Amino acid sequence: MKQKKYYIIDFDSTFTQVEALDELARISLKDHPRREEIYKKIENYTNMAMEGKLSFSESLAQRVKLLEANKDHLKKLIAHLRTKVSKSFSRNAAFFKKHADDVLIVSGGFKEFIIPVVKKFHIKKENVYANTFEFDKNGKIIGYDRSNPLSEEGGKVKLLQQMDLQGELYGIGDGYSDFQLRECGLIKKFFAFTENIARKSVTAKADHVTPSFDEFLYINKIPGAISYPKNRIITIIVGDVPKKNYALLQEEGFTVYKKEEVDDKTFYQAGMLLIAASSGIDAKVIKKFSRLKAIGYYGNATHDLPLVQCTERGIVVFDNKNGKTKNEAIAQRMVDFINKGAIHSSSNFPSLQLPAVRKAHRIIHIHKNLPGVMAEFNTILAKHRINISAQYLMTNDMVGYVITDINKDYDKELLKELKNIEHTIQFRILY
Repeated sequence: MKQKKYYIIDFDSTFTQVEALDELARISLKDHPRREEIYKKIENYTNMAMEGKLSFSESLAQRVKLLEANKDHLKKLIAHLRTKVSKSFSRNAAFFKKHADDVLIVSGGFKEFIIPVVKKFHIKKENVYANTFEFDKNGKIIGYDRSNPLSEEGGKVKLLQQMDLQGELYGIGDGYSDFQLRECGLIKKFFAFTENIARKSVTAKADHVTPSFDEFLYINKIPGAISYPKNRIITIIVGDVPKKNYALLQEEGFTVYKKEEVDDKTFYQAGMLLIAASSGIDAKVIKKFSRLKAIGYYGNATHDLPLVQCTERGIVVFDNKNGKTKNEAIAQRMVDFINKGAIHSSSNFPSLQLPAVRKAHRIIHIHKNLPGVMAEFNTILAKHRINISAQYLMTNDMVGYVITDINKDYDKELLKELKNIEHTIQFRILY
């Protein structure tokens, strides 16, 4: 009999991008004359506990004592946290709806602000395990329920021991208390979640470091919002490209390095390059890349880059050849290409601007512009009885670029056959 799976997920700096008590302090102490000093103390207590340098119970007690918060402050906090859900959790809301019985939020935070935030994601309130505040008659926070095991050191371990869940348990979190579940043998694997913060004391002990929830779903072969985690697409910065121009790629979740930070092996595994003007790359270099999908060039690619070789290899190039394109727009076009398959304003591909994908899987097929390729492509779809939601085709003298949105029910053999069509240059699934 197949074992039931449970997903034990932390809240602060995992489900949300921030530490809720730290944010509550910034709300409740906004007008306090010593607010910066107190903020710093609260953040220090948080970090020391998450890194295993201070007992969680001591950290929690000290933080709550410094808050000076009430129920009105909590309302403001909840509204704020709803805007701070981690991006990769937000885009995978469908997972939480499908696994509503299997997802448990286990946190040293407080139910008063956790339940209203996770409710939108179909996470049941009875599946939220956290502390609870104590209030005075005026609604001021005066403490918390100290009988709750989650208020104690090793609280998550104590709670799961009491629950005695039967099945395969997977833990996702950013802190030492999350790792303790693995250390005590209560979960099968611990995934250190680093989308918001990476703690070396935690990542060093994890079964897997997951920079996004997409990564977790991908390695566990669970359907997600995107077919391939963006953190696995390496972007290399070549030359003096201002940071603000590639910060967008970092925010989107791509792994970004400067060329001088990586060895040749990593460099040639890049999926994208962002290149400063006059830092040209010749045809011999292009030939060495095995995964390169897009180049952003802050100059005139027609003069400086081997566009013919790029096109032959299915590499889309975006540049600033007329000097009128804002530099940030080049990075945005690369994001649109990876996310949607859009190639408008590219230097070497036919122009194609696309709508977002809705309730379908989108596949990209780049091929030599020769007779019969599209006929074979659609014949394979018909053979597998695939319903086409939308299809877009643009060509130039060298390549054909086809985007096809199909229904989600298909087998892996279909993808294999499409990839193996003669004259295929590149094939990938976006969603």
